Amino acid sequence: MDKEKELQQLANRLRELAEKSFQQNIFTFSGFLGLSEQDVLWRLERELNYAGMTLFGGFEQSDRKIVRFGRAEEMGYEVDFPIACIHICPLMKKFAEKLSHRDFLGALMNLGIERSTLGDIQVGESEAYLFCLDSMAEYICENLTQIKHTHVKCMPVEQYQELPREEPEREEIQVSSLRLDGCISKVYNISRSECLELFRTGKIFVDGRLCENNSRNLKGVETINVRGKGKFRLEGEARETRKGKLRIVVAVYR
Repeated sequence: MDKEKELQQLANRLRELAEKSFQQNIFTFSGFLGLSEQDVLWRLERELNYAGMTLFGGFEQSDRKIVRFGRAEEMGYEVDFPIACIHICPLMKKFAEKLSHRDFLGALMNLGIERSTLGDIQVGESEAYLFCLDSMAEYICENLTQIKHTHVKCMPVEQYQELPREEPEREEIQVSSLRLDGCISKVYNISRSECLELFRTGKIFVDGRLCENNSRNLKGVETINVRGKGKFRLEGEARETRKGKLRIVVAVYR
């Protein structure tokens, strides 16, 4: 299916969920939304805001998120997001391969699972923590038994909010200004022309919103996602050097 048609169908689905929540006074939930899909939501923000919107993906820095429609303060009750966490680990660690995010995702997709049922996958050397819709957890635990040549077991994690999170690498870089394209070029050590191509092809997202303005300034409260490379955010205030440059610290998630 054409990508534009898929996004239009998603927009219609979000409208339906918002209307159902408002009319029936219940919480409604989308599936997991990737960055391009979250951008569809933000483009509809004014239209759908009447229903109340909250995004969550299982932990604070998640990339893939579910949107919940409904206002708890008006309904008088709260409903948790339908998210489960599964620990995927090798049956015999000493014989396990080093597995990548692509390996885990590929094995899951081979089970015939829709992408919208899967959230972030936090990958270690040969293990991972998978966030998914709670309706899929039992099926995944029963059917995901092998990734590449490594036999694995899957175990639900009850208190996934307390899992250790990947710590970003903090790097100090020097830039001419806080322009987004210049900061991205420095963080990922790419040329300005390569950076502009990322903007042109729709691979730069600021707090889940597609960003096409390469000259906008970076703000410390924002998370910048660069598809295919990772994400980062500004840490603290910029310091001016004697030569008029800016020295900044960025927290980089590879």
